[in-house]
Amino acid sequence: MAAATQPSTDWHLKENAREHHTSKFSSEELIVRRGQTFTITFNGAERPEQNLIFIAETGPKPSKATKTLATFDISSTVSKEGWSAVLKSSSSSSVSISISSPHNAVIGRYRLSVQSGSSSPQSLGTFVLLFNPWSSGDDVFMSNTAECEEYVLEEFGIIFAGNKNHISSFGWNFGQFQGDILNICLAIMDRSLYYRQDPITDVSHRHDPRYLGRVLSAMVNANDDQGVVLGNWSGKYEGGKNPTSWTGSGEILQSWKKSGFKPVKYGQCWVFAAVLTTVLRCLGIPTRTITNFSSAHDADGNLRVDEFYDADGNHLERGADSVWNFHVWNESWFTRNDLGPSYSGWQVLDATPQEESGGIYQCGPASRHAIKEGEVELDYDGPFVFAEVNADCMYWNYDSATGKKTLIFSKSTEIGASISTKAVGRDARVDVTRDYKYEEGSAKEREIFKKARKKLGLEDKFDPTAPKQEEVEQKPDISGKFKVAGSLEVGKDLNLLLVLENLQSDAKTVNVNMTAWSTLYTRRRVNQIWKDSLSVTLAPKEEKQFPIKIKYPEYQQQLTTDKTIQVTALCHVKDGIQVLVKRNITLDNPAIDIQVLGEAKVNKEVVVEVAFTNPINEEVKDCVLQVEGSDLLQGILELRIPPLKASEKSSTKFKLIPSEAGPKHLLVNFFCDKFADIKTFKMVNVIN
Repeated sequence: MAAATQPSTDWHLKENAREHHTSKFSSEELIVRRGQTFTITFNGAERPEQNLIFIAETGPKPSKATKTLATFDISSTVSKEGWSAVLKSSSSSSVSISISSPHNAVIGRYRLSVQSGSSSPQSLGTFVLLFNPWSSGDDVFMSNTAECEEYVLEEFGIIFAGNKNHISSFGWNFGQFQGDILNICLAIMDRSLYYRQDPITDVSHRHDPRYLGRVLSAMVNANDDQGVVLGNWSGKYEGGKNPTSWTGSGEILQSWKKSGFKPVKYGQCWVFAAVLTTVLRCLGIPTRTITNFSSAHDADGNLRVDEFYDADGNHLERGADSVWNFHVWNESWFTRNDLGPSYSGWQVLDATPQEESGGIYQCGPASRHAIKEGEVELDYDGPFVFAEVNADCMYWNYDSATGKKTLIFSKSTEIGASISTKAVGRDARVDVTRDYKYEEGSAKEREIFKKARKKLGLEDKFDPTAPKQEEVEQKPDISGKFKVAGSLEVGKDLNLLLVLENLQSDAKTVNVNMTAWSTLYTRRRVNQIWKDSLSVTLAPKEEKQFPIKIKYPEYQQQLTTDKTIQVTALCHVKDGIQVLVKRNITLDNPAIDIQVLGEAKVNKEVVVEVAFTNPINEEVKDCVLQVEGSDLLQGILELRIPPLKASEKSSTKFKLIPSEAGPKHLLVNFFCDKFADIKTFKMVNVIN
């Protein structure tokens, strides 16, 4: 008897992809979502009357017990519980079958085979199964289709940065459907510590977005597991790329794979968050990036951040606590069957390696609702996330000679400001601060803060309402603030006003020590730019302004690519307590302009012009323009631009050939010896 021929399979790629919202993947392999039927046709099989049995299996050792192996025959209806196959049509040479997977199926690459009667199984091929936010039975179900479009299908994002007084933003190309990204995302799962330690159990848990979110938050950083991105907050980035220079996740993920899975150098918080967004959207979990301004890193878990200053007003690197100008993490949308329905919805995940959780650098998922309500004991990492948006700040004067510390002042409203994300369907900012906490300064907010401290067993220790003796906060005699006078732009002088006001009805003599340091966005000091001091007598209730000018040549060499400067004034009031005045300043880069010259049509060339004017009084050289954009061009276009004299304008033209219709985003990054990473983006509406 002749051996049975291998069946040839028609996966109906176009039709299935359209039904399953997977058309954006450029793959020859079937990619479908769980809990939904897909159709295949194959020939070379016996007639269906011969009891066809299908076998779907995933992972290294598939078994029914771990739900990584399913065998199912042809039935008359789709099963609500398990895998099922329904006959659509058959002829003498081929069979069309509608296959359905359960809502809670393990996701990943499956091998599908068919067995007829007593003959041995024959392979039909492989397909990839993803989460399904369009299906009401799925843990990641999202009822709002516009939100599904944004948080799963959108390849462009906006990440907010700067500081709470001066919010800036830049575009990012998530590119989750481009090239080989899906295969790389599947490889990330198979390289995790969890998989290496116990592959069978790890694969069996891949039905659960809560589990996968936590695993992937560990794998996106390189700590512990040779994950995707290596963090670097030193201000020195030799041997890799400056974190501010990336414009998309694709280059990072491709580099990781091409190097034989060696960590990509280097990342900071928004890079980790953006790469995690790409991976989770690719797998079908609705995900977005969140920026928290004045974000606390509470290293010792006491829900307060201590900052130390010397007598000259220099910020000291003492203790592990810190406050970052901003920090970017993720929210992913799924149910929390482990906690109960009120804790479902947006969950905080953070791939930036800050503190260990369960022995490795991973963070979340923490239910956003639990954070707002101070339910910090609930899984996972509630205390750390709660502190990021809620910690109280304590500012100390530290005398290194005596080791004595003196409280200058404390503030309970400093941390967690203007928490931001991109709007659905629009290139705009949405403020989600109220989803993380009650109004700052309200009785309810303080009540939740105390509730969180009590749950952590901290109610007997420092409490802002009942301080210990050395933590008694005295009323200051004067107040002070820095005001910005003029523009905040790289290449221009920085003009500030120090405003001091006497709050008392008798005159006060004040000695002021002022410093300005270039910093990273984490407020880590890098270079001193300027220092000065002044003495002033303030008449009763008098307010005085003192102009400060820091010239561009003074800060030019010292500035980091984060373009941040911290200015402090420590005011020593005669016979009174010290007053600390500080301001974190983020400078803007000069503008760059993109114009699309003509109509953008699918598979037709269109010319784009990028213009930049050198705003400073000296030549800029080593100029490079980088361009990327999903469905507009393949990979990254890099163009070298000749040096530009003072005030000279450059105009660079290049061609795009869009591959898909719809609103697409072009991202541009320009850098030279004097300016780092001038970024902009433009929406390009591509028509058929």
